[in-house]
Amino acid sequence: MKTTDIDLLPVLGRPTLSGDGRFAAVTVTRPDLAAEGYTSELWLAETDGSTPARLLTQGPHDAAPAFSPDGRHLAFLRPVPGGPGQLHLLPMDGGEARVVTGHPIGAGQPVWSPDSKFLAYTARVPEPGRYHDTPDREVPRRITTLRHWADGFGFTLDRPRHVFVTDPFADDPMTVTTQVTDGNHDHADVAWSPDSRLLTFTAARHAGAGDDLRNDVWLCAPDGTGLRPLTDGGLILGCPRFSPDGSTVCFAAEPLDENNNTYATMSYGLWSARVDGSGPARRLTGEDYHLSFASQMIHPVADGVLFAADHRGEVNLVMVPYDGGAPKPLITGARQVNGYAAVDGTGGLTVAAVVSSATSAGDLIRLRGTEERELTDFGRQLVKQADLLPAEEFTATAPDGYELHGWIVRPRGKGPHPVLLQIKGGPYTQFGHTLNGPAAFDEAQVYASAGYAVVLGNPRGCSGYGQAHGMYVADDLPRKSAPDLLALLDEALKSPDLDADRVGVMGGSFGGYMSAWMAAHHGDRFRAAIGERGLYAVDSYAASSDDGVNVAIALYGPDPSRWAEKSPLTYADSIRIPMMIIQSEEDRHCPMEQAQRMFVALKSRGVPVEMLLFPGEGHDMSRTGLPSHRVARFEAILDWWGRHL
Repeated sequence: MKTTDIDLLPVLGRPTLSGDGRFAAVTVTRPDLAAEGYTSELWLAETDGSTPARLLTQGPHDAAPAFSPDGRHLAFLRPVPGGPGQLHLLPMDGGEARVVTGHPIGAGQPVWSPDSKFLAYTARVPEPGRYHDTPDREVPRRITTLRHWADGFGFTLDRPRHVFVTDPFADDPMTVTTQVTDGNHDHADVAWSPDSRLLTFTAARHAGAGDDLRNDVWLCAPDGTGLRPLTDGGLILGCPRFSPDGSTVCFAAEPLDENNNTYATMSYGLWSARVDGSGPARRLTGEDYHLSFASQMIHPVADGVLFAADHRGEVNLVMVPYDGGAPKPLITGARQVNGYAAVDGTGGLTVAAVVSSATSAGDLIRLRGTEERELTDFGRQLVKQADLLPAEEFTATAPDGYELHGWIVRPRGKGPHPVLLQIKGGPYTQFGHTLNGPAAFDEAQVYASAGYAVVLGNPRGCSGYGQAHGMYVADDLPRKSAPDLLALLDEALKSPDLDADRVGVMGGSFGGYMSAWMAAHHGDRFRAAIGERGLYAVDSYAASSDDGVNVAIALYGPDPSRWAEKSPLTYADSIRIPMMIIQSEEDRHCPMEQAQRMFVALKSRGVPVEMLLFPGEGHDMSRTGLPSHRVARFEAILDWWGRHL
């Protein structure tokens, strides 16, 4: 696979199903190198597979489709000329889409009422005078909370997200739109009750909101009356959804500590609470079930709640009974479920799911009973056009006897091949059979195609192997992660076609942090290192990151006096191998000052170091940045390894 083959990697969004389960629609987003951007279109598939999936809209920036339950209309997001994305309504019996919202900085995902009469959604409401002029002409911001901005977005405190309801069939929907919530609070994940009489959503409306991670599930009528919380703290949660009988709201959540901070490596499980408020919220899944980062959604149906769980590099779709019994597997195997929709009909449960694998960045499948049917063939097209290399699964043993899990992607030929130890982000995420998610599908393929054997693995501290596996690193993240990573590398190096004398270490985010740590503490094992969008100094990270205080406490402990001993920058004088630092200028999660401090520390000591800065990009540049930047990044990485390995 070549550096420019990102054009071959369409990414499918979360699908939607018509109420009778006959049709599925999904967003397909593609990098476009020639146009220096991305295009997104809506595709339509008949779930019986009788005809090939076809283009429904021409884009170029259509997204977030939602079928009305009666199947007669499709709501979706499309930018208006010269403006942001607004909700549009497309009649499925023919005709043009028409715009139904007009918010100054755009609308969010549309959600239909079960009676197909109304749309709920969220939209940010800017303070008066904000975001109408160039930033340098705005009045100063008065900041009073720790959490006030976000990577890839900017300031959040002066444009809170509110819930809205509109009648999309009105002559002028914008004149009949109701703002359901108010105040300086963010609201998210809105959903309807089965009788269309209630809304549920998440919000942090408690005293101290903005300084901690707590939020709660809330209920109200579609006109905003009767607002009340359904949970009372102690959790960070999302995706509230009513059960089909309307008696319960199910949601995904992770317990918080006594200060409402996250543990960072604790499972994000399935919970439920009674709508009438009788009794506390209860957990339905055991601690070993963790909602996948790839999916981030739940879906209640008649027999239980659909839940996409990380499992040993897979993302399995399971059905969790409402009584909290053993989950039933629906879609499993060496692949990942990245999004899905489901409807209960006369023929039983129909599921449309986007599934990625070692040969597909994502394809749409339909599940009915135990029968699967593929509805798109993007994966087959990729295999035809790109020279994909297999990922070989292996296990390793940590120094304390614990079994670890990893993969090798080998170049073609006999070797011996130079080796890259690629460390994943997170840490509470997973590498998978698709090598997707935290690491883009193209990463290992591009490096292996260039002649490098790529070693990837899931040390303790990651998800997919149970909560004890994740929490193992809680008291000393770097020192407990390093032996596991070296054990994975050593097991891979037993292969005679891998050259143990030519090994590099690289990674992004947590992987960037650990690459610097390995360079400082285990530099004799590596010829060179690459740290990308990394955290290198916990003290300044805590003050400069969009989630700095929480991450610093969760991963490195509540005692700031111990942060230095867990900061790679502290040990910069032990780094002697060449190091490249890759950084995005607009990264607000691992800000540029982290990269600058490490660069200066190494440069002033005479260590061979280079810093590659990408203008206008955020934390996720390697996955969502300008196509030309993604290609330039690949070329710089291959140039670096070409010089040092």
